[in-house]
Amino acid sequence: MEYETIRHKVQFCVIGGGLAGMCAAISAARRGIRTLIMHERPMFGGNASSEVRMWICGARQPDSLESGLVEEFRLENLYRNTMANYSIWDSVLFEKVRFQDNLISLLNCSCFEADAKGSRIASIKGWQMTTQTFHEVEADYFADCSGDSILAPLVGAAYRVGREDKTEFNESLAQDEADRKTMGMSCILQARQTDRKQKFVPPSWAYYYEDDSALPNRNHTFTPMQNYWYLELGGDVDSIRDTENVRDELLKVAYGMWDHIKNRGDHNADNWELDWVGILPGKRESRRYEGDWMLSEKDVLSGGKFDDIIAYGGWPIDDHNPGGLNYRGVPNTNIVPEEPYGIPYRCIYSQNIGNLFFAGRNISCSHVALSSTRVMATCATLGQAVGNAVYCALRHGGITPREVGIKHIAELQQYLLEDDCFLLRIKREIPQICAEAELKGSGKNIEKLRNGIDRKYNGNDNAWVCKAGDFAEYKFNEPAEINSCRIVFDSDFDRMPHNMLANYFLDREEFAPPATLIKAFHIEADGKTILSVVNNYQRLVRLPLEVNASSIKLVIDEIYSNSQTRVFAFDVQ
Repeated sequence: MEYETIRHKVQFCVIGGGLAGMCAAISAARRGIRTLIMHERPMFGGNASSEVRMWICGARQPDSLESGLVEEFRLENLYRNTMANYSIWDSVLFEKVRFQDNLISLLNCSCFEADAKGSRIASIKGWQMTTQTFHEVEADYFADCSGDSILAPLVGAAYRVGREDKTEFNESLAQDEADRKTMGMSCILQARQTDRKQKFVPPSWAYYYEDDSALPNRNHTFTPMQNYWYLELGGDVDSIRDTENVRDELLKVAYGMWDHIKNRGDHNADNWELDWVGILPGKRESRRYEGDWMLSEKDVLSGGKFDDIIAYGGWPIDDHNPGGLNYRGVPNTNIVPEEPYGIPYRCIYSQNIGNLFFAGRNISCSHVALSSTRVMATCATLGQAVGNAVYCALRHGGITPREVGIKHIAELQQYLLEDDCFLLRIKREIPQICAEAELKGSGKNIEKLRNGIDRKYNGNDNAWVCKAGDFAEYKFNEPAEINSCRIVFDSDFDRMPHNMLANYFLDREEFAPPATLIKAFHIEADGKTILSVVNNYQRLVRLPLEVNASSIKLVIDEIYSNSQTRVFAFDVQ
């Protein structure tokens, strides 16, 4: 018997369905590119999914919350998932991929083979265990968003593993001597508060921690966001080959930790029960590709002022000791950059494979820089950059990723800004019809709707301040064909960025759309209402208009909770 091989021919193939891969695939598909995403797990989301349950982290500086697709996902979840249920969160991620036009999705499908002709990948092959079929995918461009960089050894792409020495990138935080050690992986746990006393009988194979002295520098006080990330092992072995053995050890650690919390000392845990333990280790580091630039400590700490910026980071240099829980000292560094730093386009394509992109924790960077870039909100924006770069490459006749950067980086940056992906120090180009029109209305600072900066940034508000009943109106010199409008509302970048919880208190606050968001609004053309939206919960709103008019007006009807709010952009074209 031979297993069936199903063949696909697309323009763009993404390996890996974590947030980076999802954003790469969705952004390309929304640009009209025939796209396929192959993911070895049964659900999308990677470390953010219910299989691992790490919340989405990103830049930590003021007003630096990541926008674009990752914000779309988070706002969808805040609206639909009031009690922070992981099954509902999974459904949000699932539908964003599964019901996206131009996008084929293959779950439970593991890439194991690739056909590389010279310096280009011709096709890849995966095994789908649920259907017992092979899937062969031929594409013009490939993106490895698998985390472990599965394509690197299959196609001969340049990559590295481990920690560099101080001299290679002149990094003060690097090692005196290079090694192959990495940050480890974690199986985290979640707990739920109940209204009665709960007992816990540990499995016989769980590790035993007699008192707090057995867990130095590992705080285990209950908070909504305490997920026991420091239950970490595997950095001093092979973070790919040894994953199964490390997982077994992590389960002993996790159940031993809960036994300690419940049965050893006073942790105020009488009414708490163990709700969930991860069975799939969440990884921080394995293979990293080499691109035309390798981001380093200096770039992270100096603001990364690159001309070819396509994303930004701002998580601390959060380097974990390879020993993990077996290391009894402070488990990680925590050096917060003073400002968000730019990540250049040259970090997201291969230096030696001509049609290979990558996004996620495997981008081209040093180990020290990785300790900041690896978090999922940053990875998501990198994925969105890849999807738009593929569109740019195809639009110019199928050029290489490198040629996109040399010849068309400004164009790519404008695509990203259109998609509400913020780029440090770069303004979005305003449609000419808006720039030339008369803009009038009520509220304050209405001219900021067309200043090309769609968020509060660097101390500047960049927003039209308005309340229900206020309006903004473009008046044109003569009637014009208007096909669409683009609006950017305020989703409160000062809010807690986490979209899910780690522990569930009885009196926890329900999720809801940000109070600053505009819930209802309508569009008028020459004084007549042509479109009404009554239940908005997104920041970026694009709407078809298809009208010939001398004026277009946006009218605010309802804000979720606040008496006034802000609007960052209102474009028509």
